[in-house]
Amino acid sequence: MTHLLLGINHLTLSTTDLDRLLAYYTELLGATLAFERAATPSDPRFAVIDVGGNDHLMVVETADPPITGLDPLGQAGWGLRVGTYAQLCEARERILGAGWPVGEIETLPAQWTMTAHDPDGRPVDVRAHRPRTTTPLPPPVTSRHPARHPSPAAPG
Repeated sequence: MTHLLLGINHLTLSTTDLDRLLAYYTELLGATLAFERAATPSDPRFAVIDVGGNDHLMVVETADPPITGLDPLGQAGWGLRVGTYAQLCEARERILGAGWPVGEIETLPAQWTMTAHDPDGRPVDVRAHRPRTTTPLPPPVTSRHPARHPSPAAPG
């Protein structure tokens, strides 16, 4: 059987302040505004943000506040990907520098992860895949500013 799916086309988020959420994802995290459409008599204002790799966020402005709770597993339920541990540290520093909440970077078996909260309070995991290696990686460095420490890269 032929595998037809290529990935996720988009994820839709709602917000009461489209401009604020666009600024968070584009100015702070480096996504690109693909297009924006003004409200019409029958449809709300919305924008599509290119987050890389043919993946998009569709952000719809609504009068009702978005649901911002965790998923049934107590996690963010969705996430964004950066290329390296160093970029994950940079994203964390940018988020902290802008005054938004973000957790510590954690090491998982195949990736590093942190959970940020966007301006609506919605949790979003930001992750970087770890290099594949047969040699165990050193434990992560935990500090208030992990970008100042060397990346726990694979030896050799």
